[in-house]
Amino acid sequence: MCSSPLSFLGGVDTSTGKILDGDSDAKGMSVSHKVLCFPFGKGSTVGSYAMYQLRLNDLAPAAIINSSAEPIVATGAIIADIPMVDGIDVNLLRTGDRLVVDADDASVEIVDVPEKHVVTSILKDRSKILLLQRSERVGSFKGQWAGVSGFVEHGETDEEAVLREMEEEIGSNKLRLLKHAEPQRFRDGEVVWCVHPFLFEVRDPDIRTDWEHKKFEWVAPEDVAKYQTVPGLQQVVSALLGRR
Repeated sequence: MCSSPLSFLGGVDTSTGKILDGDSDAKGMSVSHKVLCFPFGKGSTVGSYAMYQLRLNDLAPAAIINSSAEPIVATGAIIADIPMVDGIDVNLLRTGDRLVVDADDASVEIVDVPEKHVVTSILKDRSKILLLQRSERVGSFKGQWAGVSGFVEHGETDEEAVLREMEEEIGSNKLRLLKHAEPQRFRDGEVVWCVHPFLFEVRDPDIRTDWEHKKFEWVAPEDVAKYQTVPGLQQVVSALLGRR
């Protein structure tokens, strides 16, 4: 797994299969007969032929996964007959993961790493949003700050789950739905969290919380970074409010 772009020309030794790029966090690791994951390619077009040389030396990757396909790597994968899938968030992958890659279906499965679906609602009152601090009685992320969140239960839609969680956690129905964003995925250890984000406007900022939370605050969206939050909360806020 490389978290930075990779060049096959000069960045990978075609005689050993090892990564040479001094700027890569995977320097010294072998790409041979493994699923090679990196965001996108860089460097000279000759990198395509370096990939082909790896194939001739029986040192080619078993497959390549990119966040974004780039012509040099895509061409190299074709001529070197390396299965390739793009459009995958490589931040969800870790070195040592066991993967099932199906280039025909453009799919990637992380073996033994479950994906769990949760809803997270961000409540907005004028220029402030609501953060809730999770209590010590919850099963995960104790003491961390979050939106109104909970699991999507079996047979339940995310819309049904978000209304149930809202009623359970803050007991409020004085809300207006403003936005339902695309799911956001985050890796936390051996779990991938698929978060379904919702944005609501409150008509009354006076709320009550249940046992799952010990404190709440109305904060400016740009101040979320100052809090110890559950994984991906800032990205969820950005997806709902259009902030970077």
